[in-house]
Amino acid sequence: MTVVRIRRLRSSASLPRYESVAAAGFDLASADDVTIAPGQVQLVPTGLAIEVPAGMFLGVFARSSTPLKRGLIVANGVGVVDADYCGPEDEIKVQVLNFTAAPVTVRAGDRLAQGILLPVTRIEWDEVEELRKDSRGGFGSTDSDHR
Repeated sequence: MTVVRIRRLRSSASLPRYESVAAAGFDLASADDVTIAPGQVQLVPTGLAIEVPAGMFLGVFARSSTPLKRGLIVANGVGVVDADYCGPEDEIKVQVLNFTAAPVTVRAGDRLAQGILLPVTRIEWDEVEELRKDSRGGFGSTDSDHR
């Protein structure tokens, strides 16, 4: 098991937890009460600083229930927290979008997102004049109505 260093930046912060034995992600909760206006994108603080291990990144994903139950989504699709974002005050925040027509209030302790530690593959670019010869046909080309 990998051990990851974590620091609570305030007492209202909840430590991340796996909610089932086989859960891929650990839940990230709000550290504060935050009201998000309709159509607004807002950063929701977790109150946590996490020292992501070298060679990994922390992916911040939506929990499956959050859009249906709360009307909120992770605004940037997936948040990416690099291993070098680990200073003593580098708080993990969840960027959320309220896609409803009414304000949504998130309470301290509400679980909004899930984190997954994933390996990073660093690459080196090899710029060439041509790529392989067999093109696939463009965006959506494998859909059945394009065959």
